[in-house]
Amino acid sequence: MASRHKARQAVLQILYQAEVGRQRVEEVVARYAEGWTPPEDGPPEPWGEDDWRFLVRLSRGAWESRQEADALIERYAEGWSVDRLARVDLCILRMAIHELLHFDTPPSVVINEAVELAKRYSTEDSGRFVNGILGRVYREVVVPRAQTAGPL
Repeated sequence: MASRHKARQAVLQILYQAEVGRQRVEEVVARYAEGWTPPEDGPPEPWGEDDWRFLVRLSRGAWESRQEADALIERYAEGWSVDRLARVDLCILRMAIHELLHFDTPPSVVINEAVELAKRYSTEDSGRFVNGILGRVYREVVVPRAQTAGPL
């Protein structure tokens, strides 16, 4: 399993535990410090240094910027409020939106990973829903920001 994919799965679980279990993100992240593997894949494997930094940065960032992500979700999820969304879908969207806006990961990778997580941990319809929201965030927020930033 690709290490960033594994890290995103763990981040999804961290955000879900913080959201539903009302636990502090730092406490949940600390429980993953020794390593993690999806339960169906066997015992936990230790993190590589880069993957651990990615997991911590994405977990903290997605949690701290959830209001920013929620505002975008509300804007693009026509007919849906954040309160009505499945918590798994909400956590996936928060994580992916944060990564789209604040990381240099190729957008197609972020969106594909989020869709795969939605299909695996939520429903088949969730995959299409997540893809639609993230596609709009990319086209209407990420691309315009990149165009106004211009070359360095």
